This record gives sequence, C-alpha cells and structure tokens, in this order.
Amino acid sequence: MLALLAACSATKFVPDESYLLEKVELKADTKKFNVASLEPYIRQKANSKWFSVFKIPLGAYALSGRDTTRWINRTLRKIGEEPVVYDTLQAQLSCNDLKLALQNMGYMNGEVDLTTRAKGKRLTAIYTLHPGTPFFINSVRYDIQDSVIARMLDLDNPARQELKAGDPFTVTRLEEERKRITRVLLDSGYYRFHKDFILYGADSTASKNQINLMLHLLPYRPNSNAPETLHPRYSIRNVTFSSNDSAAIHLRPGVLRRSTLIKQGDLFSATQLQRTYGNFARMQAVRYTNIRFTEVPDTTLLDCDINISTNKPSSISFQPEGTNTAGDLGAAVSVTYENRNLFRGSELLSIQLRAAYEAITGLEGYQNKDYQEYGVETKLTFPQFVAPLLSSTFRRRSVATSELSLNWNLQNRPEFHRRVFSMAWRYHWNEPRHHISYRYDFFDINYVYMPWISSRFKADYLDNATSRNAILRYNYEDLFILKMGFGLAFNDGENALKVNVESAGNMLQAVSKLFRLPQNANGKYTLVNIAYAQYVKFDVDFTRLFQFDERNSLAFHVGLGVAYPYGNSTILPFEKRYFSGGANSVRGWRVRELGPGTFKGTDGRIDFINQTGDMKLDMNLEYRTFLGWKLHGAVFVDAGNIWTLRSYAEQPGGQFRLDRFYRQIALAYGLGFRLNFDYFILRFDLGMKAVNPAYETSREHYPLLYPNFKRDFAFHFAVGLPF
Repeated sequence: MLALLAACSATKFVPDESYLLEKVELKADTKKFNVASLEPYIRQKANSKWFSVFKIPLGAYALSGRDTTRWINRTLRKIGEEPVVYDTLQAQLSCNDLKLALQNMGYMNGEVDLTTRAKGKRLTAIYTLHPGTPFFINSVRYDIQDSVIARMLDLDNPARQELKAGDPFTVTRLEEERKRITRVLLDSGYYRFHKDFILYGADSTASKNQINLMLHLLPYRPNSNAPETLHPRYSIRNVTFSSNDSAAIHLRPGVLRRSTLIKQGDLFSATQLQRTYGNFARMQAVRYTNIRFTEVPDTTLLDCDINISTNKPSSISFQPEGTNTAGDLGAAVSVTYENRNLFRGSELLSIQLRAAYEAITGLEGYQNKDYQEYGVETKLTFPQFVAPLLSSTFRRRSVATSELSLNWNLQNRPEFHRRVFSMAWRYHWNEPRHHISYRYDFFDINYVYMPWISSRFKADYLDNATSRNAILRYNYEDLFILKMGFGLAFNDGENALKVNVESAGNMLQAVSKLFRLPQNANGKYTLVNIAYAQYVKFDVDFTRLFQFDERNSLAFHVGLGVAYPYGNSTILPFEKRYFSGGANSVRGWRVRELGPGTFKGTDGRIDFINQTGDMKLDMNLEYRTFLGWKLHGAVFVDAGNIWTLRSYAEQPGGQFRLDRFYRQIALAYGLGFRLNFDYFILRFDLGMKAVNPAYETSREHYPLLYPNFKRDFAFHFAVGLPF
C-alpha cells in the first residue's frame, strides 16, 4: 500500500516543463485491425505494472529521497523503476516506425496521428492508426537474367509460382518469396547465390489499390569491376575429415559417413550442410564441428573439410541429497558414470548408483525404524534408429535416438521389502521445422517383487476383511507389467500439446489364451506364477500462453487422463493410477489429498492408496507477471478432480458419472512467487480451497465464502513452472 501511495508522488522526479508518461494507447479507426501486432514499434512505454494494474516498481522508486548518499535511497532506486519522462523525439520516431509498419503490411496510404492528454504533470500518449485500404497484387512478371536458372525455376509456369494475383501486397510476403527462391538455388549447387540478387519493381499506377509486380533476378558479378556472367553452379569434389584433438578422429568411419549428407559428386546443398551440422551436434561425443568449403581454382568444384573436435569420453559425477518426507529426515547419495563414445559411434552409456536412508518417526509396532533404498540405473543411447529392415537413406536422414535402459531398485521399509526391476527399449525422434517430437516405447517391462511383508502390516491392512483395502492388497502383491507406448509433444512457444498412449498385457493375454497358460485362484492368467497387468491409458495435456507484453502473460492449461483396466486386471497398478492436488494440479490441496469424486478419505484422514483414480481432469488459469530482479509473481485459479471408472467399495462416491461429475469439480485460487535463475526456476505457491466436493457441511463445501486458513490452505514448493 505504501508503494501504491508513493507512486502518486513520482512526479517529484520529473523536471519542470516535462511530463511523466502515465499511459500509452494504440488504436485504429478500422474495425478488426490487429493493433496489438504493432505495439512493439512504440519506442517509449509507460512504467511497468504488476499484473498489468499496479505500478509497484515506480512506487518503490518514488519512496526514495533525493539524497543518493543514503543506502536506503540507493536500494529503493535499484529495486524500483525510474519514472519515464515523455520524449517528443521518441514519440515522433514511433510515428514514423508505425507508418512504415503499415506500409510493410500493404497499407501503402496508411497514416498515424499522435495526440496527448495532460493532467498536471502526467501525460497520456495516444497513437491512432489510419490504415486505409490495403493493396493487393494485380499481376506478377519475372525478369530472370540467367538462362540456366530461368529454365530450372520455370516461373512462367503458374504451377511453379508462389506469388499470385490477388494476394495481399506485403513486405513479409515478398521477402518469403525471395527466401524461397534463394533456398531452392542454394540447394541446387549455387554456392555463391544470396537473396540480394533478387529485387522487386512495383507499379501502382495501373489501378486503385492494385500493384503490378516485377521480380528481377540479377546476373552474377563477383565484384563491381567484373563483367556480368551466369551464376556458377558448384559440385563437391572431395570430402575429408580432420580433427584438432589428435591425428585420429575418435569416431568410426561408418559413423562419419552416415552422419555426413555432403557427398562426393553431388551438387552443393545448403540444406544438406545444415543437416550435417545437426547430425554431429546431436552426438554426445562431439564438442563442436566446423565445415569449410574450398573452391578448386579455375573450376566449379568444392573441396569439403569437416573438422571435428570430440569431448572427453568418460566422466564421473557425485551428488549428495538431503530429503524431508512429511517430517522424516534422510540423506541420499548418487554416483554417475558416463561414457559418451562407448563403441566409437557416440553411444552414451550412463550408470548411476544410488543409496538413500531415511529415519522414520511416529511408526509404532514395527521392529525397524528406518528406510533404506539402493538402486542401479543404466542407460545406453544410440544417436540413430537401431532396428532391422531400415534403409541406410532413412537412417541417415532421420533425427532420432534409440535407448535401452535397465534399472534395479531395492526398498526396505519397516512395513515391507520391495524389489523393482525394469527394462525398456525406446525411440525418440523429432521434426524441428514443425516443433514436434515423438517417443515410441517398443517394450517396457516392469517386475515388482515383494519378498517380505511384516506381520503387523498384514494384520492391520492386508488380511483385515473389514477394512477397505482391496486396492491396497492388490498393490502389495508381486506384479508383472509388459507395456507399449507412444508419445507426441508439440511446442511453438505459444501453444504446447502433449499426447501419450500406452497399453499393457495385450500380447501376454493373446499368448496365454493360445497356449492355455495357468490361472490363479482369482481366474487371472499368470506368468511364472505372477499375474500380469492389462490396461490401456491415454493422456492429453494442452497449454496456451497469451503474451500481453514483455512483463505480463496469461497461461491456460487443461489436462485429461483416462486409464481402464480390463481382461487380466480389475484394478490399475498403483504407479499407473492418477492422483490430484499438489504443486502441478489443484493447488488448494496438498498432493494426493483430493478425490476421487466426493471421497474424503478413510475416517476423514488422508488415504494415499484410496485417494487415487482411473481418470483425471485438470484446468488451470494463471496470470504471470515480472516483479523485478529475478522475482516473478502469479495469481491462479485451478479446477479439477479424479474419478474411478468402476465402482469400488473402498472409494465411495469416487465413480465417474456423466450426470454429476461437474458437481464434483474442485476449485482453488492462490498466489505464487518464482525465482527465475534462467537455468532453473524455484516456485512457491500459496493455494486456498474455493469449492470442496468432499464436504459434510455447507461451510466445508464453499470455503471461498467461509475460509478457514488451517483447513483450506496449502503451501507448495517446486522446481520449474507448473505447465
């Protein structure tokens, strides 16, 4: 409040006969004109606002006195923002830039008016755009002053033309055509061609708001004193490899050839050059690559030298950790060995050994009072598709990796001992031009073995027929999962989409029925006396970012997940079930506190096993703002819940029903603070319940109207943004 009040006195720093730039408005006299796209052309903006409303940085600066020798004044000025004094020169330059931008958009007669409105020592600048009528292309002719290029481009053929009569006449459209023709020629051997050889002539006298366009492609001239000639077309004579590290390159010759798309006898191609750079850049063994072309004198031949510098093949890292699980303190340590060039083909081998210890408190009736965990994680990654029946051309052109992973994990708790073995073979590839990446899990095997369960735990939870623990019992039995999966991710900086599909047990089910494998007492097929899981799972996650300015944005997120057990399973494995609440879900609830449906937990307490489901819905709206230095802020509204697809006695009110699920959606709101250190973000979110579907009284149902800080508040600490 002090900062807000101080913002009113910021004019004391404004010189006489000058004005504080209070506000900048940009509008147009034409409906449906995209005014926001031209805001970057305004050179002088008003002081920044938190959440687009509060000028807190200006207020902090205004709190400082004029005596800059005092540390408090210096500090306030450093964390605050100096008042923006209106500059007439910057305003006039902004008008010129806006007018030029209108012309580049095809509004050749566009004009810009600037008006100001002053009140005291504060001023509002108003830029009004008068676009007028846009211009269109009436006709396109081509003047290709190189006979060979003219025949190759064949631009007199309407099917080969990109500029069409009736298209909007914009600089962006003309520049795209220059780039397209340049790209075609650079991929066709024209090593020395660049877009400056392409010029446009425009005639607007033919008819109103119509442009007759002429594209000129100039002949080749190596310098201003040389005569004009045909553009030289270059081919590759020799391709050699060299290294600054030693006399030998630490990569197999076959790997070098496969990664190099520049081939002897081929025409020069800029696209193949960039793909070659990309192939080597993806290799963990390569530090940098430099590709040089040398012209053979008196010829149109090029010698290509690919200089490769490799990384040190091996490294060892050590990482200690401190843990705090619901008040139980512990420590962990991991040692990781990496070999980035295992078979001299930039194969990455990673082996991690991890050990953890945690002192468990408040657990009565058990002999041991601690938790121990030991694990080994190994991963071998190949920088290509590793699969039979793939052509060498496909392998060379695909941007892909293949990954084999083997993991073993040992967990000893006071209640039980658990062993988990997993093995997977995956493929990753991407399409950078379309901002898409893919993942395909060819197979993923998980084997869970429970060698020991304490008699106290069995008596209290597993063997008690009166307790609600069918889901609990299922998840403390030996389990085998064989699954396949596919994932797609799209991100263009404004929209982000993730889709994942996986299924398990179908192949084993077919084999079981074909060979009539044995069934257990529950009628489930078994493999080596272990019932295997069978289910299908689908997840989709979408985020849209609305950027208002460089300091303020709005993020919208929706996530939906559905998993269905069938065939050999009636319950999903615990690791595959959904939970709600926590730092990345509905933040008015702590992790695993919400749902399913109206389920409140056993005896009103949090039930980590039963508060899981087969379906999840998350919807989030978050307004983000830059506060200053490394600090960012956010206000958010979250909605969502989880449900089961089947009715389980252990989870009353948890089944999804189309006629009532919308009444079971939980709502939360809150405030967040983030420390952005560029390479990672520390996030602190303070959430409050607004609508609670698991209620007994109206006060519990609508915490928004009857807030109880102790009951409805949740604090979250996380690394990275929630979505």
